[in-house]
Amino acid sequence: MSDKVLVIGGGSWGTALARLLCNKGIDTTIYIRDKMQYHSMTENRVNEKYLPVIMLPMSLKYTNDLELGIRGRSNIVFAVPTYNFRKVLESVAPHINKDNVIINVAKGIENESLERLSEISYDLAPKVAFVTLSGPSHAEEVALDYPTTVTVASDNVLAAKSTQELFSTKSFRVYTNPDLIGVELGGALKNVIALGSGIADGLGYGDNTKAALMTRGITEMAKLGVKMGAKTETFFGMAGIGDLIVTCTSMHSRNRRAGILIGKGKTAQEATEEVGMVVEGIKTTKSAYELKMRNNVEMPITDMLYRVIYEGEKVNNIIDDLMTRRSKDETEGLIFG
Repeated sequence: MSDKVLVIGGGSWGTALARLLCNKGIDTTIYIRDKMQYHSMTENRVNEKYLPVIMLPMSLKYTNDLELGIRGRSNIVFAVPTYNFRKVLESVAPHINKDNVIINVAKGIENESLERLSEISYDLAPKVAFVTLSGPSHAEEVALDYPTTVTVASDNVLAAKSTQELFSTKSFRVYTNPDLIGVELGGALKNVIALGSGIADGLGYGDNTKAALMTRGITEMAKLGVKMGAKTETFFGMAGIGDLIVTCTSMHSRNRRAGILIGKGKTAQEATEEVGMVVEGIKTTKSAYELKMRNNVEMPITDMLYRVIYEGEKVNNIIDDLMTRRSKDETEGLIFG
């Protein structure tokens, strides 16, 4: 097969990556499930809902037929929400083989199974190489060709290298990382901390609070990650602290925006509806809480967010609880190294 690419998903991230590949001269098709959006993008070459100010390349192809879109495509980019990944892959799996590469760009953990997306992929398409792409990368900025760095991880070294080459441009630098578990967990868990950062903003707190949440947040992420088999250093790279910084500080971040609304008194459902897009951190908070319980890892920020989102706790109460926990040494309980 050639390097022809199918991007599944017409959200902001899928559209930005499809544009990047097209502008690089790669034969790229984007699958749009919604027929109204499909016709709009075909006719206008603009994703009016998700990237309204970006004109898409003339060479970009569109399809509303998933099975037809897969034919002759060696690289299948999954740009769908985590909760929909299994369902979409079940539809795709009968039409792909060991010559294909699945490249996932979503960040989350499945609620029901607590599986990472690579684990789902290995279950449903065991002979197909799986690569995850993660890192500090807002679609809105990638679509404007702002300098961006990300990382790709896979158990298949050749697939990781080929994906690195596929996406690398002068404005989009791609690193490889052999720690698939760490990269997947980093990309998922940072959305939980970003919700907390947004809540603090919604409550009117300042930079001190945000810095504390980010610093203790990366500690939580790394503690759980290492317990699950990840490498410590991954959480201090692109998929860890890099993605955490950009998600906690930018208004492009739907997780931070949802957190701000929750901090101002909205419910998680109301916040999601107002943001108008999938807020992965809300679902991932549940998965992270259950994983930390299963692995016996202390994660107080995750605990408090779970209480707010799933138990109806008042946000002011959780801040008080976090600040009045038992005094301890900063390095107590660390399992790094």
